[in-house]
Amino acid sequence: MFKRILVPTDASEAARRAFAIALELAGNYDARMLLLHVVYTPEALGYTLSSGVTVPQEEIGIYGREALAATLAGIDTGTVQLEKKQKPGHPAAAILEEIKNGGFDLVVMGNRGYGPIAGSMLGSVSQRILSKAECSVMIVK
Repeated sequence: MFKRILVPTDASEAARRAFAIALELAGNYDARMLLLHVVYTPEALGYTLSSGVTVPQEEIGIYGREALAATLAGIDTGTVQLEKKQKPGHPAAAILEEIKNGGFDLVVMGNRGYGPIAGSMLGSVSQRILSKAECSVMIVK
């Protein structure tokens, strides 16, 4: 039924719960998983940076590795085939692109996370994925 599962993470508690559920599903269906973290970049939020000011690739890598490690902390992945990936951009757009290009059967994600503007945007990424994804989506509270 499910052969490829995408789990977007921002290392929030909801994302960690979603990861645990996706891991169980992957084990039951012998599915492969991709754990994805999207690092917000100023360009993704519509900001124009001053000339010469950029977000260093090393910083993107550090933030991504930290979020992936925090999501995995204390969780035994067992024999599930798990790939980890990080990329810069806007989370909803990057997740939708990954769904489109990755051949996923299911997305499992938390209902709210650590958005760039905490409070006013809670849940907006999961709502956008739910409405625009071309595969099944499970939202975990």
